[in-house]
Amino acid sequence: MASLRTIRDLVAEHPLLADLPADDLDLIAGCGHNEHLGPGRLLFREGEEASTFYLVRSGHVAIEVAAPGGRSLIVRTAGPGTLVGWSWLFPPYRWHLDARTVDEVSVVAIDGACLRGKCDADTGLGYRLMQRFAQLAIDHLQGARRQLLDVYGDQTGR
Repeated sequence: MASLRTIRDLVAEHPLLADLPADDLDLIAGCGHNEHLGPGRLLFREGEEASTFYLVRSGHVAIEVAAPGGRSLIVRTAGPGTLVGWSWLFPPYRWHLDARTVDEVSVVAIDGACLRGKCDADTGLGYRLMQRFAQLAIDHLQGARRQLLDVYGDQTGR
């Protein structure tokens, strides 16, 4: 019989968090729960309160931006082993994009307010998470830069 994995186990398996100290993993897991979502489910919408982030275990989540004419443009697709949402960490705690499931998705949903409180109480945890989320933001900005270069190429006319 297979053993059940706890939220702590799932948090510890996530690439962004895997090498954190055991105490940090315990604190993070205490703010989390498992969710299974069907295709087309909106995780969050631009402008709404950012209160949760998601560790994607399986499936894919489209990160979208509203475009003229009521269209949504996919700017990134997050798959297994990725994290969706960091607006919970930075005031005013509002989403800047939309996120929607593409297919069947399993995530560990982490309550941002709960974790912010733990980071305030344990500044070492807060610092370690801030380092990781800052690197994540840099990686996403570099990805957006590469995507823009692919789309627009060299516009200098040289």
